[in-house]
Amino acid sequence: MDDAKDREARIQAAAERALAEAEARRKAAAGRSLPKELGGRNGPEPTRFGDWEKDGIISDF
Repeated sequence: MDDAKDREARIQAAAERALAEAEARRKAAAGRSLPKELGGRNGPEPTRFGDWEKDGIISDF
């Protein structure tokens, strides 16, 4: 019975550390801004959606 409580306490501590790390990463990312892309594509980032279109030719990857 104590083993189960100890395991649950370790899991809870690990979850709290993970949440704190995620929050720190979100705060760090909020402070950064990406440079403006010159001559880039319009619309959503094509690499996020699995295909690329240029001059009427579509490539899936």
